[in-house]
Amino acid sequence: MTKHVLELSNLACRRGGRLLFSGLDLSLTEGGAALVTGPNGSGKSSFLRVIAGLIQPLQGQIHWEGQNAQKFTDNFRSALRYVGHSDGLQPVLSVLENLKYWSQIYGSSQDLKKLNRGLESVGLFDLSELPARVLSAGQRRRLALAKAIATDGRLWLLDEPTVALDRQSIKRIETAISEFRSSGGIVIASTNAPLNLSDCKALDISDYQWAEQN
Repeated sequence: MTKHVLELSNLACRRGGRLLFSGLDLSLTEGGAALVTGPNGSGKSSFLRVIAGLIQPLQGQIHWEGQNAQKFTDNFRSALRYVGHSDGLQPVLSVLENLKYWSQIYGSSQDLKKLNRGLESVGLFDLSELPARVLSAGQRRRLALAKAIATDGRLWLLDEPTVALDRQSIKRIETAISEFRSSGGIVIASTNAPLNLSDCKALDISDYQWAEQN
């Protein structure tokens, strides 16, 4: 029997007095992925933020490798890489220095070859010495995604990862996700745009809003 690494059970979230979703269950094994869809404002971002520990759930449990992740054990913290709407970049640092900065924050390797491979995977290697403040919106988004790619996480939470990206850049991200999953990584991505993730679970957040209507 395949062992589930990430297990979400009966999750519910309320924001601003509004119940966004409830009764949400999801289990993923190594290499697994889930694609979260739904209308704007339906709770996709809040769902990822609940998993990341940025919002407390109204109810439900999150387990990582059999442990209660809501207690944020070191094991879960070190595994998690969250890329939200905010790029979280340091504008005065160069593209490469931003990756070094985040590698230090995550406590992962700052090996130059590894960081450069992360930049290559998103097509930013030739811009490594530029300050982040001069990057376009799409380039900033790709650099934010490189933070997950270039560090040693095991769980990627990607909120609208294709925002501001052209088709070629989206293809690069899809390839990076595929390679990460092939090494056992787990991905949960929210999107309103096409994102090709093979053999992934489809999760429409609207399917878990019945309780609000009753």
